[in-house]
Amino acid sequence: MSALRQPVPPEPLQRFIAAVEALIGKGLRESELLTTLRPLLAELVAHDDWLPSSHARPGADRYRQYPLHVDPQGRFSIVSFVWGPGQATPIHDHTVWGLIGMLRGAEVSQGYRFTGPHELVPEGPPVRLSPGQVEAVSPRLGDIHRVHNAVEGQVSISIHVYGADIGRIERSTYDADGTPHRFVSGYSALA
Repeated sequence: MSALRQPVPPEPLQRFIAAVEALIGKGLRESELLTTLRPLLAELVAHDDWLPSSHARPGADRYRQYPLHVDPQGRFSIVSFVWGPGQATPIHDHTVWGLIGMLRGAEVSQGYRFTGPHELVPEGPPVRLSPGQVEAVSPRLGDIHRVHNAVEGQVSISIHVYGADIGRIERSTYDADGTPHRFVSGYSALA
């Protein structure tokens, strides 16, 4: 794996990274890990004064996915997602557990599920995340969704924690009929 340019994280992020490393090192089951990590991520995103400006820049054409920390062993990654006005993801999956914490602005996530081989339908109502709120995804909980910036004319930023190096694993986007398209997201370049 090629090394990512990872500057020294700000202190709140350093504490969060240390907590994630310690919890993963305990070998907790996914449900225990997500339950324990959720309030720690909520605490991190409760304060909007630590994210480096290099990891908060929107793109003109699409959302940005900046690596904040990638575990050298690939056990987890922490990423800032920066949403410009009107930006959205395609319907996609993750294939690993993840937590999404809203730092700035708001985003809306619509879950999806398969009812047959080519029958992808919305799962429940859309979920709006506001600053300080945290949601989970995983193949066990529900792993397919589409996300968009919920604040008209403003940038929104969420902090994601995944149970792998999310920029390097193969996942899928889906057409409305459920047809999958394999992809590896990579990371947005830091200027």
